[in-house]
Amino acid sequence: MGLRIAIVGPGAIGATFASVLQRAGTAGELLLCGRTPLDGITVEREGHDPVRLAAPVRTDPASVPGTADWVLLTVKAHQTTAARPWLESLCGTKTVVAVLQNGVEHETRVQPLVPGSTVLPAVVWCPAEAITKQHVQVRDTPSLLVPDGPPGRALAELLRPGGGTVDPVADFATAAWRKLVVNAIAGLMPLTGRRAGMFQRADIRAVARALARECAAVARAEGADVPDPVADDTVDRMATMPPDLGSSILFDRDAGVALEWEARNDVVRRLGAAHGIPTPVSDVLVPLLAAASDGPG
Repeated sequence: MGLRIAIVGPGAIGATFASVLQRAGTAGELLLCGRTPLDGITVEREGHDPVRLAAPVRTDPASVPGTADWVLLTVKAHQTTAARPWLESLCGTKTVVAVLQNGVEHETRVQPLVPGSTVLPAVVWCPAEAITKQHVQVRDTPSLLVPDGPPGRALAELLRPGGGTVDPVADFATAAWRKLVVNAIAGLMPLTGRRAGMFQRADIRAVARALARECAAVARAEGADVPDPVADDTVDRMATMPPDLGSSILFDRDAGVALEWEARNDVVRRLGAAHGIPTPVSDVLVPLLAAASDGPG
């Protein structure tokens, strides 16, 4: 009998990793758990045949009695509390909850909701975009960084046969903070309504560099290895990315839904204040993102 694996939040990231699991054949039962009932999702990845997810999207936690071996939590950070009914239904003492979210506070956010389960934080590197609710496009290999240990290595074995990459790392905090530098910079996208091409502008790169260095300074105070040259290199790489490459926070702004501003940007300001580190760019950026997300007006 195969493993029972649930994807909670079958959006762009959730559907992508569901397609990896379906291709791998490592799940005896693959559950898609969300808010909108769908009879199928197609995932297209460059260089691969499209995958049509066989499982429908379920919307009622009561419809999937019994715990899962694995839960991949792929809702955005600010949607975690809303996913609680699914977590309560699916998670038991033997469940591993892989948290595929942005930010640096995965365990703090999720462990209280699943007190008896193992929480595995994951850094997601996966340029995926939901063209519609039933059509996801993926530009590159779906990749995760996880803490080195048995749960992380087990997740790697689950995803590898389906073309996913999971790299267990000894210093997960550094991996998470280096990704957060990217996320923080991408917070400029919903405020301009532009994709990665905007980083070809020298003035935008100057703002992004100041923001990236703020994030790096807070990261170092938190014990992560993020020197200023890494922050600068991150900005330079953004300028070389495909001009039409977007970010989930931009896609959400375009869709007129709430933004993941707290986990991606406010965390820099909040932890910076706790360490006495000035964050002048974030001090301006965060209220703008919060207003764009939550109003009023």
